[in-house]
Amino acid sequence: MQNRDTNPDASGKSLADFIIRQNIRHRFTLLVLVELFLALFAAVPAPVNAFQPLSTNTIIESETAFPAAGEWTLTGSLHDARVIHTATLLPNGLVLVAGGLNRLSVESPSAELYNPASGTWSLTGRLNNGRFYYPAVLMPSGKVLVVGGDSLNGELASAELYDPATGTWTLTGSLNIARQLHSATLLPNGKVLVVGGFSNGFIINSAELYDPTTGTWTPTEGLSTARFTHTATLLRNGKVLVAGGFGGAGTLASCELYDPATGTWSATGSLNTPRVTYTATTLGNGRVLAVGGLNSSGITDSAEVYNPKTGAWTVTGSLSDARYAHTATLLSTGTVLVAGGLDSNGTSSSAELYDPATRHWTATDNLIRARYQHTATLLPNGLVLVAGGIQNDPTPTRSAELFTPGSP
Repeated sequence: MQNRDTNPDASGKSLADFIIRQNIRHRFTLLVLVELFLALFAAVPAPVNAFQPLSTNTIIESETAFPAAGEWTLTGSLHDARVIHTATLLPNGLVLVAGGLNRLSVESPSAELYNPASGTWSLTGRLNNGRFYYPAVLMPSGKVLVVGGDSLNGELASAELYDPATGTWTLTGSLNIARQLHSATLLPNGKVLVVGGFSNGFIINSAELYDPTTGTWTPTEGLSTARFTHTATLLRNGKVLVAGGFGGAGTLASCELYDPATGTWSATGSLNTPRVTYTATTLGNGRVLAVGGLNSSGITDSAEVYNPKTGAWTVTGSLSDARYAHTATLLSTGTVLVAGGLDSNGTSSSAELYDPATRHWTATDNLIRARYQHTATLLPNGLVLVAGGIQNDPTPTRSAELFTPGSP
């Protein structure tokens, strides 16, 4: 059952609805939306912040040396400029980039593959439904599931699978509730958990499970607090940590845990800083690093670490450059690379490395092209591929670049 937010005062649900509708009708970029978001909320009682379309990162089991330097180099450009897209590392080592908004601010059905060996992109099969603000999940079969999202005609319920063997997309079962700005997490049992989002003008708490053996979605217990633009991270104990995001009362600090064994949610420790438009990255030790974002005070430089054993968040070293709409990638060295985003001066090219051992951040080489709402993918060779996003104007870019970690 869809449980719409039960406390969506005029400053909550209706403002979120207004922003989403403006996004569809006028095709605003995140920067414009955030400025509008904060400006409008200055006139109403409850604090509010902008939203976060980014997803969490894949766990890389390594935490050895910690370099303090690195270098960015340009690589082949995308065939199609895009933003708010997804990027997924395939088992064959190629990177699948799909969907997003194109230079006409229209949802794109195009998809392409990056070959790290040649540094080039090649077009592959097109999505059946162009979409943006949606998640992509690599399935145990090697196929890629994309689900929901937004379009100029409204939220989508459709889901489809990409088969790397054929280079084609096939429709699979549709969500029970269309949504955008939700999360999707692969569970240890092979099912996919979709949580929250924004649907038909409402922030929703609904959750659904996708069964790849039947290709169908089944409702499961909903969140205690309806939210969208949250992060969802699979913990080593098999539970899913949902943190922050935007709810009816504004930016959230609350967090919840989903237990696949019981199909139920339970409360866990809250973030020290409410945040949206931030990243959550699983560290080599199994803890979760939350970085940057927005809160009622503006852009934050704060970072904190969640300990699954205690269920508590601990403040850690702050970023040198407060930012949101950035990416965060766990490197094979155990450090976390944060790159780009938006800061107080606009689009950022700066990049920083977080060392879990010292809990400190160190500046590294700047991006060649400043950008936000891009994707970042750790490649098998240890390099990081950054692709697309928006540079200094509201037009998506085709450019892509590679980060090479420094020597220990």
